[in-house]
Amino acid sequence: MRHAARDHRAVGVCGSDVHYYQHGRIGPYVVREPLILGHESAGRIAALGLEVSKHAVGQRVTLEPGVPCGRCRECRAGRYNLCPDVVFFATPPIDGAFANYVTIHEDFAFALPDELSDDVGALMEPLSVGIWACHKAGVSAGDRVLITGAGPIGLIAAEVCRHVGARFVVITDVSPYRLKLAESMGADLALDVSRETIASAQRRLGMVEGFDVALEMSGHPSALPDIVANLNHGGRIAMLGLPAQPIELDWGKVVTHMITIKGIYGREMYETWYAMSAMLRSGLDISSVITHRLPAAEWAEAFATARGGQCGKVVMDWSDV
Repeated sequence: MRHAARDHRAVGVCGSDVHYYQHGRIGPYVVREPLILGHESAGRIAALGLEVSKHAVGQRVTLEPGVPCGRCRECRAGRYNLCPDVVFFATPPIDGAFANYVTIHEDFAFALPDELSDDVGALMEPLSVGIWACHKAGVSAGDRVLITGAGPIGLIAAEVCRHVGARFVVITDVSPYRLKLAESMGADLALDVSRETIASAQRRLGMVEGFDVALEMSGHPSALPDIVANLNHGGRIAMLGLPAQPIELDWGKVVTHMITIKGIYGREMYETWYAMSAMLRSGLDISSVITHRLPAAEWAEAFATARGGQCGKVVMDWSDV
């Protein structure tokens, strides 16, 4: 056995957890029997399988919650996030991490540096998604970046953009709470799109041309058309938000401006997790996205807080369970 049992210390509440809890499904994934939720977690190794060689009992780790098959064409090409047979925590029928212990293959548990808290360890999975989106969109120093959606991953992606030297980071939402949080975390402009247009943001920042990069994190059907309307020639779009309905788009501008649109799903596992460690050690700080921390016994309040939207990331403390 190359599996390790892990004693949980901190688990983040993801929007998918709330969605499954409220609606019982996300797209084709339907909850048909009791399901343990949770996939953003950090803890300590509690026990080891006989063949485990990469970890020791007591070691602090964070996990990659999606375990690919390792055999298909996508896995063999290193595109683990596209594995059609991936086993992902808290995706029906696979149980997740809101538990005292979980068991996972040693290759999918990553050592957590001493300088990082368990809470930050629980954010490594959403951080990896934010970093992957920035990487696929080619965010680099000097770029003018637009992020639509100030949920936890949007806020984390904004921190990543600032860390790599983006010239402007503009984030949009309709929640006053999350826009204020985005401002406190250093966004150049947090825009309420129910009151102002993205074009007005460009004028306020003195931008002569459109944005170079856009990260769509909201899933709102109006977000992508707004992005395309405000993108510069050669602009790049990374789409993470899942729209609930078909979207009409100005495909003429996509062609004439050579705009690139990339769908974002998960992340390429090893490359992204090691990139995260390097960025965190070089000064990236995502701790301020955590606005609420509750004991696991108060899970109902944790879910209600996440569902209400007056929060950044909600983390559940599992250390005393």
